[in-house]
Amino acid sequence: MSRIGNKILTIPASVTIEVNEHDVLVKGPKGQLTVNVPNGIHVKVEGTEVSFTRDNDMIKNLHGTVSANVHNAVVGVTEGFEKKLEAVGVGYRFALKGNKLVITAGFSHPVEVDIPEGIKLESPSNTELFIRGIDKCQVGEYAANIRKIREPEPYKGKGIRYAGEVIRRKVGKKAA
Repeated sequence: MSRIGNKILTIPASVTIEVNEHDVLVKGPKGQLTVNVPNGIHVKVEGTEVSFTRDNDMIKNLHGTVSANVHNAVVGVTEGFEKKLEAVGVGYRFALKGNKLVITAGFSHPVEVDIPEGIKLESPSNTELFIRGIDKCQVGEYAANIRKIREPEPYKGKGIRYAGEVIRRKVGKKAA
């Protein structure tokens, strides 16, 4: 039995949910998101509550997934999501130029990354980067792609990392 799928979601006052045949449209003060609903999962909106039911146990793995995706859409259109990245290393930095993010990360050239629509970037200092948006998947994927440009290495810890991420350090060579 899916505990997350059986959980009833409460809708905040500023959010409206419309259920179509194969998708759910969530509108809020920050924007709108669409969540796809597979066949066999039924979404029912009653007042300020949303419930999810399934036809049979063959699709029970999707029951909780759809519930979590709708919950993330509700949180996204009301509060939004945020990831923070840090550039650690001498000369490692972020710079915003127009609709591009320029990353200097120890390569012979700076790396330019396009900023997709729906993502807002803020760089309070040249080693910090805040990624904000209403779609949790889009924010997480964009942060992962930026981190992939120069992942933290285990000997000195240099690279691009999430804020608060702990890097397991290795002991380097020792002189005899």
